[in-house]
Order: sequence, then C-alpha cells, then structure tokens
Amino acid sequence: MPLTLGSERLLASGRLTGQRVGVVSNPASVDSNLGHIVDRLASHPGARLTAIFGPQHGFRSDVQDNMIETAHTVDEMRRVPVYSLYSDTREPTAAMLRDVDVLVIDLQDVGVRIYTYIYTMANCLQAAREHGVKVIVCDRPNPIGGVQVEGPVLVKGHESFVGMYPIPMRHGMTIAELARMFNEHFGLGADLEVVAMEGWRRTTYFDETGRTWIMSSPNIPTFDTTLVYPGAVLFEGTNVSEGRGTTRPFELLGAPWVAAERFAEAMNRRGLPGVLFRPVVFEPTFHKHAREACGGCQVHVLDRAAFHAVETGVALIEAFRAANPDRFAWQAPPYEYEHDRIPIDVLAGSTELREQIEAGVPAHAIAQSWEPATKEFRRLRERFLIY
Repeated sequence: MPLTLGSERLLASGRLTGQRVGVVSNPASVDSNLGHIVDRLASHPGARLTAIFGPQHGFRSDVQDNMIETAHTVDEMRRVPVYSLYSDTREPTAAMLRDVDVLVIDLQDVGVRIYTYIYTMANCLQAAREHGVKVIVCDRPNPIGGVQVEGPVLVKGHESFVGMYPIPMRHGMTIAELARMFNEHFGLGADLEVVAMEGWRRTTYFDETGRTWIMSSPNIPTFDTTLVYPGAVLFEGTNVSEGRGTTRPFELLGAPWVAAERFAEAMNRRGLPGVLFRPVVFEPTFHKHAREACGGCQVHVLDRAAFHAVETGVALIEAFRAANPDRFAWQAPPYEYEHDRIPIDVLAGSTELREQIEAGVPAHAIAQSWEPATKEFRRLRERFLIY
C-alpha cells in the first residue's frame, strides 16, 4: 500500500470546514506532490488559514545554527502572521491563538529525543489546553523506523528544551505516537486528535517510503544524516566538529589534532556492527574549527538493522578523547537555553554518560547500562503505538 500522510488524510476529510486554522510547519511539511500544507490550507474551500507557526530554525528553515532565535513576521503571499516558537517564547501565547479554532501540527521529526520539534509540539499542546484550542497532529514517518530503541533515558531533574520527558535518545516512535504519550501519560491534557498515516510500517525507513526527503532542518540535509544523527548529535557537547559547515553534517566528524587514517583504522578495528569509518580531512566553512583542517572520519552505515547509532557515537567520542586528551574538551554552556549545565549532560539527559566516559568505561558497557531503562520505556510506549 502506498504511503498516505496524516496531512493528506486530514485535508481530504473535510474536518477543517468552517474552522479558523493555525498550522505549525516548516519546509518539510509537504505532500506526495511536494505541495506545502500552508498552500493547501490557504486554498482550502471551507477553512480559513489565520496563523503560521515555525519551530526551531524558523518556518522557512532559513536560520542555520542552533540557539539563534527567529523573529515574528507576516507572510507576504498569504497575508497571515508568522509566529516563531523559537524566540522570546517557545509556546504559543493567547494573542497568537486568538483567531485559531484548530491548531494543526505537521512537522517531520527525525526520531531522536533531543530534536526540538517534538517539544514545540508539547508546548503547543499545553498552550492549546490553557486557551481552549483543539490540536490536530498529522503523522509522518519516523525516518529511522519504529523498531529500534536505544540510548540513555533522560533522568528526572535534567529536563530541558532538548529533553522534556524521560524517553531514550532513539525512541522508535512517530510524532503522533509521541503526541499521544505526552498528552496522556505526561499529563498535558489537550483536546488532541491525531491523524494517522496509511501504508507505513514500523520496519520502514524513509528511503523505502517512495517520498522525497526534504531537509527537516538545515543540518539534516539527507536521509543518510538521520541514520547517524542519534549518536553523532552527542558531538554538539564536545569541541570536536560534528561536520557543521560541510555538506555532510553529523556524518563527518573531526578535529585538528587527529590523524585521519590512524583514527579510522582504529575505529574499524573495534568491529562495531553495521558501520564503516572512512578516513577524511575536511575544513568547516563555519562553526567549530572554521577554516581549519580537521582529521577524522565519515560514518558509513552499511547495515542499518545491525547498526547501533548511539553506542557508535559514544565509541567515537571515546576515540577522539583518546587521540589527544589534552586537546579534547566538553563544550561549555550555554546550550539550548541551559546556562548552568554543560551541553553533554543536557544532551545525554543526565551526568552519567559523561562520568562513564571520563572513568574509562567502554562504549559497549555504557550501552548495556541503558538497557533497564530502555526496556521499561518499551513497555510504556506499547500503549501509544499506532502501527
């Protein structure tokens, strides 16, 4: 059965007739013909588009880096306000929702706990409950499938805008399944409706859907990026380049103190499943080590079912740290609105991962330490799975 997105099913249903509609979207919010949901709503015969909301990087994803807020504006083509939910507020205000009866959320998630779009959704659910607005979440594929669950589970007391709830780094859920979990289990209590996809299976990766990958954010340029991102994103908490400023962010990892061939050879000797490390030297055009040659590797996923992205990310951090302990460092705050905690702890959802790495615990043993919490999460998520 061909894939039908939640947004396509919603727009074909007539459920928006007579409603003033706000929509949370970005450039990836397209249908099978690459038509954007905002255009579809603007031309809807029975509904009226009254507001557009953009997540991190902006409605048009024109803001490249993390931690750069976007401004509120007006869409010149459709003559409606565009509100930034990564600005002075990360939650819609009463004024923003004043002319909205139904808030439609149509965002392409990447299946990783730290990706802020799911928390923009959570903030919208909370605001909608407070202001009496109905929310409809249109489901989209988890690009890295809905089977594997991996990585540290966020520990209570370490909540942030890149981790509001105790879920693993790789959660194996779709955005609508997470909406149900956030709303019911974590008590947001909004008037929520989810519109499921048709034709998607939990074993399906995005390149098997027949759909065109549109950048979900500026540094997730290809589907391949999503495969490595659950582990490579941890490098945002280090002074190693995660490839920002190149055409292959998160696939390219490197630092000025690393000899590429020696590094890649050592990583390949580890025998990590489903992955090959190819030596590379690259020069980022911006961000960490801009205009400086960085040695390291490109991460090539050869067997996605065997590949453990988060464990691999930890092993890579261990290797970069070992390559020159005096030059490797954890990044200093701030990070994603957190000014006191160091970024690696914010990303990992506790201090434990950093402490394990500093104590010399091998990556495989670290990964085994996640199992009790991920097993408990798998039991919890069963209640909210749609597919």
